Amino acid sequence: MPLAPYPPRADRLTADHYNPVRVPPDVAALASVPDTLAPGSPAKVGILDLAFAVRGGRTELVERYQKTPLQIMRPLWIDPEQPGMSYVYIMATGAGVAQADRYRMDFRCGPDTQVHLTTQAATKIFRMEHDYASQRVHLSAEAGSYVEYLPDPLIPFRGSRFYQRTEVTVAPGATVVVADTLTAGRLARGERHAYRVLATDLHISRPDGTLLAIDTLRLVPGRRGGGVLGPAVFAGHDLVASLFAVTDRVPATVLADALHDALAGLGLLHGVSVLPRDCGAWVRVLDDSPIRIAGAQEAVRQAVRRLLTGRPAPDLRKP
Repeated sequence: MPLAPYPPRADRLTADHYNPVRVPPDVAALASVPDTLAPGSPAKVGILDLAFAVRGGRTELVERYQKTPLQIMRPLWIDPEQPGMSYVYIMATGAGVAQADRYRMDFRCGPDTQVHLTTQAATKIFRMEHDYASQRVHLSAEAGSYVEYLPDPLIPFRGSRFYQRTEVTVAPGATVVVADTLTAGRLARGERHAYRVLATDLHISRPDGTLLAIDTLRLVPGRRGGGVLGPAVFAGHDLVASLFAVTDRVPATVLADALHDALAGLGLLHGVSVLPRDCGAWVRVLDDSPIRIAGAQEAVRQAVRRLLTGRPAPDLRKP
């Protein structure tokens, strides 16, 4: 099946393309016209559209459109165990996400592609006095593909307001591994849960629209019933990390057991479960140490890669 065509350039720059479709009420209530650059102004809209296909025995980036502040490094082929896998680092030319920023990223991975997507560094969400910032991520994986989307942690600064919606479309026969890490704030400064609102949505579905899984997070510190420190959210810790693996290469219970075994003995608070419709498994980990959280994420990534491909993942040498 050929990759779906890109939308025309003009369509990508319309507000309907980069603005979130449904904004949570806690975020929408903060919408306003900032006294700086308004949404849609130069440097306030970041667009990244990437398409991958197999060419000459390896996965190549066959289409690309980028608009500052979002951009990528050229793809790298650095995996000796899977030399055809394309590794792509996503970068932002600014220091972080500011008020009224609107980002959208689209990743289309064709049949039998092998793609690893990550960021160059943590995403910093700056203090905001007006409006909010948002990011839309759309990832599609076609049959036979193996795709990892593993961004670095999200760090919300004091007073920040941010909404992220990630939509993942997984065809039967494809494998997608999606992870995220949220911090309580600038921990080295002693800043914890000082942001105004942090909201995220993850939707995973089939190409025909069949819903596989939803993960929703709403964090509003200081609001009665906000519960950012409750057992279902941070549970008194400073970091929470999640990883979702959707695949039909192995039974969901086998995948869940592999995730559990990868974390056993690390001394971290965690939970593992199969996903609805037995489409895969997921894990959530909580701790106070960024180093231990990063180690746990790497342990489960390695476990998934070894189980599903029979090969280890390379060391990405991130600090």
